Amino acid sequence: MAVREILLLGNPLLLQSCDEVHRDELESLGPAIQDLHDTLFDFRRRYNAGRAIAAPQIGVMKRLIYMHISEPRVFFNPVLDQLSSETFELWDDCMSFPDLFVRVRRHRSCRVTYRDRNWTERQEDINDDLSELLQHEIDHLNGILAVSRAIDCASFALRGQLQKRLQ
Repeated sequence: MAVREILLLGNPLLLQSCDEVHRDELESLGPAIQDLHDTLFDFRRRYNAGRAIAAPQIGVMKRLIYMHISEPRVFFNPVLDQLSSETFELWDDCMSFPDLFVRVRRHRSCRVTYRDRNWTERQEDINDDLSELLQHEIDHLNGILAVSRAIDCASFALRGQLQKRLQ
C-alpha cells in the first residue's frame, strides 16, 4: 500500500488510548496492516532499527501491532499480564522520536494474550527482548510513550550522544 508518516513526539494522538478491534473490522484493516509493514521497513532502511510498530503511530487508533523480526506477526487487542517482579533497564528508542533514547525499566517476562490475523486467540509467555518490545508497543495502544517511563531526568540521550555515554 504505502509508507505512512509516523506521528512524532508532541502529536496529541500519541497520548490517546486506542479502540478495540472487532472481528468484523479485520478485512477493512488489511490496508492499514500493509501500511504498517511498509512504514516499518522504510524506517529500517533510514535508521537501521525497528522491529515493530503500533497502529496509532500512523494515526490508526486501533489496538493493533505489526511486528516483523524473522517473520510478520499481527497482534489484535493484545493484553499483558503475569508481569514478572524482575525488571531490567535499557535505552529505549521509538519511531515517534527517532533521534532520542530514553532509559526505562521493563519487566523481564510477562504473558501476552491477543488475536491473530485469523481471529484465533493466542497466548504466549515472553521474555527479555520480546517482552520489552511488546511492553513498549502496548504502551502506544494505551497512549503511553517511553518518555513518560523515563527512570529519572538524566535518562535521555540523543542518538549521536548515546555511544559516548555508554563508554
